[in-house]
Amino acid sequence: MRVLVVEDFGILARTIGTGLRREGMAVDVVGDGIAALERLGVVRYDVVVLDRDIPGVHGDDVCRRIVADHSSSRVLMLTAAGTVADRVDGLGMGADDYLPKPFEFAELVARIRALGRRPTTALPPILTSGDLTLDPAHRVATRAGRRLDLSPKEFAVLECLLAAGGRPVSAEALLDQVWDEAADPFTTAVKTTVRRLRTKLGDPPVVHTVREAGYRIGMS
Repeated sequence: MRVLVVEDFGILARTIGTGLRREGMAVDVVGDGIAALERLGVVRYDVVVLDRDIPGVHGDDVCRRIVADHSSSRVLMLTAAGTVADRVDGLGMGADDYLPKPFEFAELVARIRALGRRPTTALPPILTSGDLTLDPAHRVATRAGRRLDLSPKEFAVLECLLAAGGRPVSAEALLDQVWDEAADPFTTAVKTTVRRLRTKLGDPPVVHTVREAGYRIGMS
């Protein structure tokens, strides 16, 4: 899952970014509305965690721009303006969810994951392919009833492949969705992660290379 955190309080922004990365998410962090719109213009994010009171371009205007552009990004407003009227106002301008500060980090993670399961085309809560199952909410993957010990990146790659429903996913798309902006576009991280994932999934092979298209998941 690719997440953009828009927060001008540096310590909080870094804390959220670090915590979400530990949860297996690819996270970019910016501190103002201008930078947020620049990032949204070049990267497709699953979820935007957006503070309302930010410099440059106000968070409300960033939210309105996301909605006006018919973006598939879900918006979670995270702000100190936490009255009922504030929440109604935020949701009314197009935010998908609203979490007032202060907040519990576990709740933030749960809300981001819930929004991430609501793409333009709805995904089932449990992803499956043959004897392989993946539960994104509980971070559990199994094959033939055996729980898989996956790293956060391996889990995220597997989730992307399963969400594609058997269609090929390019290495570039995996790099964009699973790694953040700091990733070297020429890195072998995708190939290395897929190789480790294949080993952990075992036989018969379930992740297949499609020439000039990327990787797909399936039993044959």
